[in-house]
Amino acid sequence: MSLPAEELLRRMMTAAVAAADPRECLPPHLVPLARADHGGRTVVIGAGKAAASMAAAVEAVFADEAPDHEIEGLVVTRYGHGCPTRHIEVVEAAHPVPDAAGRDAARRMLDRVSGLGERDRVIALISGGGSALLTLPTAGVSLEDKQAVNRALLRSGATIHEMNAVRKHLSAIKGGRLAAAAAPAALHAFLISDVPGDDPDVIASGPTVADTSTLADARAVLAKFAITPPASVVRALEDARNETPKPGDPALERAVTVMAARPQASLAAAAAVARDAGVTPVILGDAIEGEARDVATVMAGIAAQVARHGQPAPAPCVLLSGGETTVTVRGDGRGGRNAEFLCAFAVTVQRRLPELAGRIAALACDTDGIDGTEDNAGALFVPGDLTRAEATGVDLVAHLENNDGYGAFAALGRLIVTGPTLTNVNDFRAVLVV
Repeated sequence: MSLPAEELLRRMMTAAVAAADPRECLPPHLVPLARADHGGRTVVIGAGKAAASMAAAVEAVFADEAPDHEIEGLVVTRYGHGCPTRHIEVVEAAHPVPDAAGRDAARRMLDRVSGLGERDRVIALISGGGSALLTLPTAGVSLEDKQAVNRALLRSGATIHEMNAVRKHLSAIKGGRLAAAAAPAALHAFLISDVPGDDPDVIASGPTVADTSTLADARAVLAKFAITPPASVVRALEDARNETPKPGDPALERAVTVMAARPQASLAAAAAVARDAGVTPVILGDAIEGEARDVATVMAGIAAQVARHGQPAPAPCVLLSGGETTVTVRGDGRGGRNAEFLCAFAVTVQRRLPELAGRIAALACDTDGIDGTEDNAGALFVPGDLTRAEATGVDLVAHLENNDGYGAFAALGRLIVTGPTLTNVNDFRAVLVV
């Protein structure tokens, strides 16, 4: 292995994020669109943590390929995730719990695409985080009631698929409704996937694609997690008028979807860095879900198999994975799902695999640069950290029981802070065995 463990892990993380940079992944898809003469208006809309950087990429391509064609539009992104644009307005709003700024931006976006003609076209830029950012409650549901349901879902341990089934059926813009409002204009949606399986109808709650979930599915999610919603939400989820457009709906026949970046491509980019350093990469999957601490236990077990038996590959080997874990919050500590994963990983090594502590290092980060609601992307665990934790009084088990992964790795000086990356292809995990 030609690089120290920490440097290799950080380089792989950098490569994973770079593979999903809108400046790199969008232009090949946008150039033909910019060159096409359609004779109408071009309206750009979008939502998500990458929305502003995607809008900037659109402007750059059109400036090069169609300088005489005017573009206009509006995108909404998370606070702190904006970037300069000339023609496309960027609005910042709250995530993961929606606020009035996101609601107002969604209403304006819907107004912008309504009334367009057949010669007009809409470019939709959709990325992870768009579900909370693009919030426009259906009739009869207040923003406050939708916020209450969203908070309960975030604490419940529900998967992103389950949360979005509820969100779509409480929205006037998600679940294909934005595309339906743009008809009869042509709609070209470019997506950066942050969900396991890359399902377009789950990314940002699928505002531009037909919805495969139903009102019954949404009610079942609330029942599964014993969430008692406000009365307005109960009524909305019983009202057939809140069912979303389904596959085959004629209002969506001119909507085209392109997946511009996927978690798998980011894992492949990280794998290339590992190979260049003389380390065998093993990609375990780009759609791994489950409780963060349970996934950590499994990953530690696979790492032990590498160290003890050379399977699925001999050391030096790095186990790469993506997807989105969940955290059922029971304590009052700080930390997103990646800090939770890494804290549980460290505890598993400490309790069950102490003889391997000097051979295993790991990194877990959210590729958007924000782990949950904290200021870190994730954290790092390297050989010697267990000894240092014991020497400095950092009780990893206590931190884990309190859902305080952030506090544990802050005390060890192992938080990874990148700031917003302006893209989002979900979590990136690397477990290195030397």
